[in-house]
Order: sequence, then C-alpha cells, then structure tokens
Amino acid sequence: MPVLIPRLVVVPGLGLDGRSWSRLRRRVPADVVLLPGMGRSAPVPPLDDLAAALRAALGAGPVVLAGHSQGCQVVAAAAGDPRVAGVVLLGPTTDPRLRSPARLARWWLRTALREPWWQLPLVLAQWLGTGPRAMRALWRVAAPDRIEDRLAAVGVPVTVVRGTRDRLCRADWARQVAAAAPRGRVVEVPGAAHMTVQTHPGEVAAVLRAALAESAGRSGRDRARGVSP
Repeated sequence: MPVLIPRLVVVPGLGLDGRSWSRLRRRVPADVVLLPGMGRSAPVPPLDDLAAALRAALGAGPVVLAGHSQGCQVVAAAAGDPRVAGVVLLGPTTDPRLRSPARLARWWLRTALREPWWQLPLVLAQWLGTGPRAMRALWRVAAPDRIEDRLAAVGVPVTVVRGTRDRLCRADWARQVAAAAPRGRVVEVPGAAHMTVQTHPGEVAAVLRAALAESAGRSGRDRARGVSP
C-alpha cells in the first residue's frame, strides 16, 4: 500500500501574508492559507470560526499544519482535524504575561531590535496590506485564547520552534506550550528572534522536513492498520 506524503499547509502571523513564507517555500513546498488579520483585511470572526475556515482550506489529507506567531493559535484550534498528521508552531503566542497591550508593546520592541533590519520593508508592506484594523481585531480575538488548553487534545506530534533571541516567545513559554501537547517538543534556532520564517528559512525548513517525514511514517502505519486521514 503506497504511503501518502503529507502536504505542508502554513498560516502566517499577525498582519503577515504569503510573502513572509516566500524564502522558506523555495526550500519546502507549502500551501499558504490567508485569513482575516493574517493576510486579509476582512472582519475578524471568533477564533473557532478562523479555525473552521482553516479546516475548510485543508483539502485532502494528510497535512502538516504550521503556523507562525499568532497564526499558531489558529493552527492549534484546527489541529484536531483527522487530516492533520503533524503540527509545527513557530514562535507561538500568546504568553499570558503579554496579554496586556502595554507589556506586549514593550516586549515586541525588545524583540524587534534583535531582528535584521533588511526585512523591515517586507514586514511593513504586509502589515499595510492587512491593515491595522484587522490586526487589532485579530489580537483581541486570539490573545485571550489559551493555546495550551487547545494542544492538550492534539494527539499528533507538535514541534514548537523558537529563536534564541525571541522575547515574545521566551524559552519557558515555549517549553510550557510543548508540554501541553501529549507529543510536544521544542526546537531552538540559534541567533534568531521572532521572524524565523523570514530570517532563518534554512533552519526552519529542516524542522518542517523532519515533521513531514515523521508524519509520512505515521500515515503509512495508519494506512496499514486501515485508518484513513
């Protein structure tokens, strides 16, 4: 029986769109799903509705779902879908310590100062395309949601990726998120801050390839037992 190779489906972070994944997609093929507040300026619905929209865009399984930053919260909410064979969370939010807008702004600035400046025009262009209204609305919808509670019910492998210079996804928070998933683990990208997808595509691509390979093996075992994605 042939093994179904999982597809990679990715969700951008707050205000970002497919351009944030462009360097990575040269290394690993991926389908980008744009949602309100994440590449689309449409009104932002509740998080469960965003997750439903993501599930509707998955297509045939199996898939590995990857999210960046606030996109991780939508991915976690959709990860219970039987077509999802693996999950990768890149700089997941929202650390409970950062649910205050003032504190978030302070730590965001500290992280931004650690980012390479060459990516600033690309980030600003994406933010302008999504628009501040949709970005604010997404943050209000997603920030209170407890990603760790969502992950407790996710039985597939979950890889949490953080840059060692990321102040939005600090080491203890990454460990807490990974520990919430029954099959969670943490991978750190040395020298990276929060925008790992743009700044360290090679390292992130290696993590995604490993997740795809692991999920392909799991899919093959499931098919051998007569379980369909």
